[in-house]
Amino acid sequence: MSIEFRNESFRDDFTYRNSPAAIKRFPFPFAEDEYMYSVNIEPHTPGRPGSVFEHAFDVDEHYVSEMRDRAMVLAEDPLRCQSLPHMTLAGWDLLELIMESKARDYPDLFTLTKNGNRWHWINRPLGIDQKFTFLDETTLPYGPMEYITRQAQGDFTLQDQRDDDLWMEAGMVTTQADWSLDFDIGMRFHEWHAPVPRAHQLGVFDRALKFLLKLQHGAPVRRFNWTMTVDPLLDTSPENYPKWGPSRASLTPENIGRRMHLRVELQTLFRLPRSNAIAFPIRCYLISFDELVTVPKWARRLHRVIKTIPEDLATYKGFQRNRELMVNYLAQHDDGAPTSPGWWPDD
Repeated sequence: MSIEFRNESFRDDFTYRNSPAAIKRFPFPFAEDEYMYSVNIEPHTPGRPGSVFEHAFDVDEHYVSEMRDRAMVLAEDPLRCQSLPHMTLAGWDLLELIMESKARDYPDLFTLTKNGNRWHWINRPLGIDQKFTFLDETTLPYGPMEYITRQAQGDFTLQDQRDDDLWMEAGMVTTQADWSLDFDIGMRFHEWHAPVPRAHQLGVFDRALKFLLKLQHGAPVRRFNWTMTVDPLLDTSPENYPKWGPSRASLTPENIGRRMHLRVELQTLFRLPRSNAIAFPIRCYLISFDELVTVPKWARRLHRVIKTIPEDLATYKGFQRNRELMVNYLAQHDDGAPTSPGWWPDD
């Protein structure tokens, strides 16, 4: 396949845009005209050709620019990447998973050659040609998790499983929706999910944890999460809140279509073979309201979701203060027609 990589920015002048093809394949997260928080887990099997589900790790037109932005975040704050000493083997597991997947699914972009433990990795979009010894940290410029996640879109955390619980003990987190790896590292499953409203009372995370503790190698799963972001800013971290937080008060009826973005996370979970840890990639996709309403079904449905979502969830998702502006903008694109089942565009 051929991908034309865009040269764009996710900060300062915000030149990020989605091509028409990228809009069409955007992972719109609403299968119905209303929303309530749920686990919504399904097998992460190959999906519709051209969709974000086609391959284990999606590579799209924003890849090179996103990796450049990640390098900038890490230069400013190295603590966005951390790994406790006992998680090194899990890092090698993750490196192997990503390299093998990308070399298999995008052979024109990535090549992995193995001769025993002597491996040769080529990443053509980023101009990387690396020979190294698998399981020998001294042969890479970074630890294994950091090395490969500097070359993979989305955030990544590694969960160690022990005492019938999952502990977040390694991660590369530079594109998160207002949570902090530095704060959460070392926490158990229920602790790092504590801020989510309603879900605990409904038992959502009790069921999710039981399911994940039984996750099998070779049977990954996926789910959606979503929020709203003003401007196409990947790094909406608590550490940088003074930089992006005030933007929530700067929306107007004139600029909301261009500046308000639906932020969707395609979250996948993989059991790793040697360490028995769980890898949790969190891939972020951004689409402006102006881009989203070019798909009539999505325009209708998003209007209805935003209009009816409970106030506590709207607050948690970060848009309660701007809900009226959002509803008024989207109402212009909702003709009242019924929407078809599922989230795929009608065409």
